Amino acid sequence: MTAETSVPSTALLAGADRDGSNYTARHLLVLEGLEAVRKRPGMYIGSTDSRGLMHCLWEIIDNSVDEALGGYCDHIEVILHDDASVEVRDNGRGIPVDVEPKTGLSGVEVVMTKLHAGGKFGGGSYAASGGLHGVGASVVNALSARLDVEVDRNGSVHAISFRRGVPGSFAAAGPDAAFEPGGMRKTKRIPKTRTGTRVRYWADRQIFLKDAKLSLENLHQRARQTAFLVPGLTLVVRDEYGLGEGGSKGEESFRFDGGISEFCEYLASDKPVCDVLRLSGQGTFKETVPVLDDHGQMTPTEVTRELGVDIALRWGTGYDTNLKSFVNIIATPKGGTHVAGFEQAIVKTMNEVARAKKLLRVAEDDVVKDDALEGLTAVVTVRLAEPQFEGQTKEVLGTSAARRIVTNVVTKEFKDFLTSTKRDAAAQARVVMEKAVAAARTRIAARQHKDAQRRKTALETSSLPAKLADCRSDDVERSELFIVEGDSALGTAKLARNSEFQALLPIRGKILNVQKSSVTDMLKNVECGAIIQVIGAGSGRTFDIDAARYGKIIMMTDADVDGSHIRCLLLTLFQRYMRPMVEAGRVFAAVPPLHRVELVQPKKGQDKYVYTYSDRELREKLLEFQSKGVRYKDSIQRYKGLGEMDADQLAETTMDPRHRTLRRINLSDLDAAEQVFDLLMGNDVAPRKEFISSSAATLDRSRIDA
Repeated sequence: MTAETSVPSTALLAGADRDGSNYTARHLLVLEGLEAVRKRPGMYIGSTDSRGLMHCLWEIIDNSVDEALGGYCDHIEVILHDDASVEVRDNGRGIPVDVEPKTGLSGVEVVMTKLHAGGKFGGGSYAASGGLHGVGASVVNALSARLDVEVDRNGSVHAISFRRGVPGSFAAAGPDAAFEPGGMRKTKRIPKTRTGTRVRYWADRQIFLKDAKLSLENLHQRARQTAFLVPGLTLVVRDEYGLGEGGSKGEESFRFDGGISEFCEYLASDKPVCDVLRLSGQGTFKETVPVLDDHGQMTPTEVTRELGVDIALRWGTGYDTNLKSFVNIIATPKGGTHVAGFEQAIVKTMNEVARAKKLLRVAEDDVVKDDALEGLTAVVTVRLAEPQFEGQTKEVLGTSAARRIVTNVVTKEFKDFLTSTKRDAAAQARVVMEKAVAAARTRIAARQHKDAQRRKTALETSSLPAKLADCRSDDVERSELFIVEGDSALGTAKLARNSEFQALLPIRGKILNVQKSSVTDMLKNVECGAIIQVIGAGSGRTFDIDAARYGKIIMMTDADVDGSHIRCLLLTLFQRYMRPMVEAGRVFAAVPPLHRVELVQPKKGQDKYVYTYSDRELREKLLEFQSKGVRYKDSIQRYKGLGEMDADQLAETTMDPRHRTLRRINLSDLDAAEQVFDLLMGNDVAPRKEFISSSAATLDRSRIDA
């Protein structure tokens, strides 16, 4: 094997002079075999904390998964033992146990002790694999205080153990037992049809940090993900150590025969606007690689590679993009050439077909990546032999040919979907393109209004709606915006407000029902546009709550049916396009009184006027007055609207923070809220009619303002 020479450092040059005059070859330290891994573990597993500990487990699991990818294994078991060891079992072919001629060692010893050795190099064992560099198992071995391997093969169980990379056998259980160097041994006979590998290891606490520990949640997530990517594979995770919540133990089993289509459905959290699409294909490319010839020399040779592409995707009603990418079932969270090819093809094809179908007008800008991917959930997988990654942690694919092949496959398959003549597919394709085009128009409109959405100084307020009565304070935490129903109420509210921190924005009648309208229609609506412009934080996906100009948004509508309807329309606008404001608890509903009772000769300390907020409260209050002998005028005033109040009455009951009552709008269950808004405000009339009919019997007729 080739020795690895470390880079000289202060620790390795103890005998050298400070001026370097005596720095000679004898000062170089040559790290042999697994010694290099123990000296610089971060080069191989990233870190020695919990992430590095998990990475070691991934390396062993991935070796078993590679057997499943090749069709040789359908069951993998991961066991977290109560002695802090970890075991991975599979029913694959088993690591070769015969002697490797060049080293004179058994196949297990070669795999476990030699860096850059394994079945992933020659091309004869795996067409595609997660393992690439041939260092996974040997690195785990080097960083383990003890590692046991049992291989079921050729009618026997072959066993060998390692202590920090040295082969032999232990006299008893655990890493502290007596150890004797040695080689592979047969322990018992088994049926010849039984094959598989069992690897159990104890992480070396001389290497890993004291607080490094495995994450059961991450292990379940990775097992679930792998089961999705390899249909038909069963992955069992058994926790005997007690990593579960509250130290609980248990077992989870994962198997998904639906593959990445099922994975895509699992990842999606919003309602679909199209079915899950499956885009698949393959291509070939050539690359030059060094190949060992018959004379033991490395000769550059041009080889033809095959790259398979399999992608599942669907668009939903949401705004977020959820894209997962994999190479030979290894996750590439930072993307790479395959993701770049996918995104390029989606955007290019979307623009081409949208313009051909006149969904994008000639004068309009192209759809960009963020527009096309809005609401997209996708699983992008490619399989190829010997992929090029950036680093051992394999987070980014670097194989340049992957971009071209993925682009070609996605362009052809996606264009077939967008131009399909089948009724259902054509309808879904149109919705997908309309969604992307609407996102583009929203982005452009947001950019055009960007300056108007910022808080203006006193000299710049002309760009805000003329009907806005702004406050003087620029303290966002303190400022309040009252959205007032009607101009008549605005006049009273102007006199009732504290202009230092309370702003007023009147709206005329009932605003647009945005649940039934497109984004473009919403932006064209004068009232909706004014509300979004005054709040100043954008809308939809571009909404930035930190840019909001007011700390509280208060809807102040009349205490009647029309007022309730207007409040519902306003809530629909906030829930759909400014949801972070609702989630942050910054949207409120004012509670104006419904009645005013004037007392006759009130006692000292007793208010002359008493306000009530419902008919029931009025009845209870009048009964209380009668029982206490308190006299009141029979002409009880009932407010039909905010405009009927005097300024001092409105301030005292509804606007003054010292006396008013506000109802905070909560969004505790997003799914339930979405369903309610769809039912009450959506396009589908039949469910709403059924809801009204079925609820009519429960209505309190006395509450109807008629």
